[in-house]
Amino acid sequence: MSQQKRNVVYSTDSAFAKRCERCGSYPCRCPKPKSLPPSEQTAHIRREKKGRGGKTVTVVMNLQLTPEDRKALATSLKKSCGVGGAIKEETIEIQGDHREKVAAALQTLGYKVKYVGG
Repeated sequence: MSQQKRNVVYSTDSAFAKRCERCGSYPCRCPKPKSLPPSEQTAHIRREKKGRGGKTVTVVMNLQLTPEDRKALATSLKKSCGVGGAIKEETIEIQGDHREKVAAALQTLGYKVKYVGG
């Protein structure tokens, strides 16, 4: 019987809580994510305002990056714009409407840029 089909109600095994959610094994045997080179990626940039108390945010989406590379890219974008920001799931959020600055910074790094939304 495989690990995923077993319905364990309670276990005293301390390693059971550390099992991977995707593959169900401990230690995780999932392949590590890899970053694509910038020349093979298109960054989608959009401006969001809804659900943020009227504050505008520039969102960079659709980049296949490892968490370390995403954090480094977010840091460089925040520094180039001189503002704060955050990483939410698979997106990078930059405070304020800085679409042109973000697009210029991404193009110098080798990414293709596409504006999404209105």
